[in-house]
Amino acid sequence: MSANVLFDAPGPKARTRNNIIGAVASLAILGLLYFVYRQLDAKGQFASYLWQPFQYTEIQRRIGEGILATLKAFALASVLSLFLGALLAAGRLSDHAPARWVASTIVEFFRAMPLLIMIFALYVGVFTSTPLWALVIGLTLYNGSVQAEIFRAGINAVPKGQSEAAYAVGLRKTQVMVFVLLPQAVRAMLPSIISQLVVTLKDTSLGFIITYEELLYNGRLIAATSLGFPYVPLVMIIAPIYILMCLALSSLATWIERRGRRSPQGAPPAAPEAEAVAAAAE
Repeated sequence: MSANVLFDAPGPKARTRNNIIGAVASLAILGLLYFVYRQLDAKGQFASYLWQPFQYTEIQRRIGEGILATLKAFALASVLSLFLGALLAAGRLSDHAPARWVASTIVEFFRAMPLLIMIFALYVGVFTSTPLWALVIGLTLYNGSVQAEIFRAGINAVPKGQSEAAYAVGLRKTQVMVFVLLPQAVRAMLPSIISQLVVTLKDTSLGFIITYEELLYNGRLIAATSLGFPYVPLVMIIAPIYILMCLALSSLATWIERRGRRSPQGAPPAAPEAEAVAAAAE
């Protein structure tokens, strides 16, 4: 039996056992999918006439309006949550104990609060006539608290020698944070920040609970007012839209990250030999 760095490679019996377990698990999953299909088919959810409502211009317009409403709530919540996250992270990193205590209390409270309950409470208690802001404020409080921890962890991950050198040349703490720590921390934080923004985008569907007319809410209205309640066709239309929006956001993050790696600020210093060759060429 050959050894690996982390574990011993499985022998013939172990491989046979793993193959059997994998085959049984695959058959179980296929059986479950077939059972779900039979249940939906028995209710007529795969009938061709259920797709007919989606051919109408009015239905397509309502789906488009739902997409725009979703993106509007996401844009507002993203900007506000990033601002709140930066503010809370600064509070948690403050030298003043009261500021650290207040920021830590806010972060821990809103991270522990279930997002659905927070959105519903804001809608019922404060924003009864404006469900958009109940959704946006709820997303901001929760995701801003999570982003605060991402910012704090990213800044703390920068080697202490960077800040010590900045203080040694006479920079103040604000200057050290803005010009030394943040530029280095952002590159490390970017994947986590984008991942949380993707969560924010998906959580906009919770506006369905408070009658905010985002994509899921409009989709449910379409299904409820169409012949035969076409929920399966609706899911097959709406789910790819959410997936495409999340993939587009992830692609944007990848593009920004690659651009940051190619930027002159992130390039390593040129070797002395390369500088001499360039000077001679000039």
